[in-house]
Amino acid sequence: MYAALKNLALTLFLTLQSLSVVRHLPSPNRHGTLFGDLGRFSLLVDSDDFAVRSIIPILDEIDKNASDVAILNAVYDLVNESTPPPRQLPYPHQTPTSFNTGSLVNTSENRKQFDGALKDELGSSLYIDVPDFFDAFFGEIVNLSSVADTVFRKCQGGKHPLYNEEEGGWRDWPKDAKEEQVLQWLKELADRFLEFAKRTEPVPSSRRRPLGQPNQPLSGSTTYRKLDVGFVDDATSTDRVLYDWSQILVPGELKSNPNADRHTSTWLDLARYAREVLTAQDSRRFVIGFTLCGSIMRLWEFDRLGGIASSPFDINAEGLQFVSAVLGFLWMNNEQLGFDPTISEEDGRRYIKITRNGKPERLVIDKLMKRHSSVAGRATTCWRAHREGDTSKQILVVKDSWQYPEREEEGELLREATEKGVVNVARYYHHETVHVGGSEDDVNGNVRKGLDIMRASNAFRIGSASKAEGKMLPPSTSGTSIGSLQRSRSGVTARSNARKRSSSSLNAPLPSSKRTCSSSPHKQEASQVRPNRVRRRVVLRDYGKGIHKASSRVAMLTALEGNIIGKRCKQRLVALKTDNDRT
Repeated sequence: MYAALKNLALTLFLTLQSLSVVRHLPSPNRHGTLFGDLGRFSLLVDSDDFAVRSIIPILDEIDKNASDVAILNAVYDLVNESTPPPRQLPYPHQTPTSFNTGSLVNTSENRKQFDGALKDELGSSLYIDVPDFFDAFFGEIVNLSSVADTVFRKCQGGKHPLYNEEEGGWRDWPKDAKEEQVLQWLKELADRFLEFAKRTEPVPSSRRRPLGQPNQPLSGSTTYRKLDVGFVDDATSTDRVLYDWSQILVPGELKSNPNADRHTSTWLDLARYAREVLTAQDSRRFVIGFTLCGSIMRLWEFDRLGGIASSPFDINAEGLQFVSAVLGFLWMNNEQLGFDPTISEEDGRRYIKITRNGKPERLVIDKLMKRHSSVAGRATTCWRAHREGDTSKQILVVKDSWQYPEREEEGELLREATEKGVVNVARYYHHETVHVGGSEDDVNGNVRKGLDIMRASNAFRIGSASKAEGKMLPPSTSGTSIGSLQRSRSGVTARSNARKRSSSSLNAPLPSSKRTCSSSPHKQEASQVRPNRVRRRVVLRDYGKGIHKASSRVAMLTALEGNIIGKRCKQRLVALKTDNDRT
């Protein structure tokens, strides 16, 4: 039986490879195409590392005459699950090398290079159709539900109602959904919503309005980047005012075609805007945004793990949901928009709040030193500061970064290095895990409010499936199709067993010595644990200047020598600490 199943697996992979569409679909592993992945499996069939049972989900889809997209999704699942675990670092305390949009130098942020890097950065960390998305990010806005309900009823009243479901939804909605017309319509409607709201009950005061300058690049970016639509804290928000990315509170992406709602290009456009906002606003923890494709709206949130989105809804069919979303954008407070409440501003000065030795302190920010430009990742940010009330204004450096929880805390190591007198290493002042709302500021729990992305859909896989569905699997030169694949499966099974097997018989236990690479303990553990990042803050007493500012070659070499000495001392401290932990 085992040999027959291996022959069936080989036939399956070779038949799938003969489909022309797999030469165009991207590999879920970010490199090459699905064709290359299938070739790898064809070679793997004869090895002891291949588990024949892994193809059963694909065979089940073929057996029940499922759609082409369903079969290809099963193939994607197999390729994803069989990806080898990441290579172990030779030095367990070494920071892994990563590449994201922040790794691009200024001169290389052109569209072609940037989009590829952004897609790699987000990887498989973009999810759509996340259940309970609206409640998580809009549910805490004061009186939103009751006021939105009242405003929507007012929109339906009068001789010429703004909203009439029987007549197609919102009045004056541009039928072709052209960008400029939609922008003007949205601005006018937002004003009407606010006008209705003020007549009902006390509502949050807001100067926030939609901004529409799709042909005007915003300042504050490395390159010229335009924004389709957004919300800014400006009651006038006219086209004559030039805006900066630091002023964008809620970015949005407009498309005239409703089908663009499920295109990866649409999601990447919005992710590009979110990156600009996160880079320009150094106290921003996450960004809320939206896409409006035709009349199909989707709400988004981008953070240091990637991006998540709600299920789509038609604003002309679900008018109350649209009113709630627009009023939410207008009334969200700073913390709900994603700003860091531990960073405040008073009388033109900015402060960072910390708790040191059990007592609160405020550090006065002197200037921003560095803000890493990316969406997903550590997003390291450094400020030069001094302690409030310190007349000497001793220089301090505050470093915030979003770390994986399992990584050893950098602050602990620096504190120990300072106590032991390690040379050429910045002196320790304080470290902490940042708390927001009384809880550790992590992505899964604090930012995403515990939303379960395991019940959502991976965005890039959906996008690939949409491409496949759009192409409807054109026949290959050999004449092979999914339909012939279904016939092929029946024929092979009949020849090998004299009758067609039921799917239940294929689930029978196989020899335990045959397992796939994905069944390794490392992979099983990774599949059961969602990735997470937690924000950690380190405060140091010293900092140096950039090596490019060295006054001479001798000064530069002296600095490098000191750096090497400090690194070696630090490594010896790490090794000693590791040995002590083991004993």
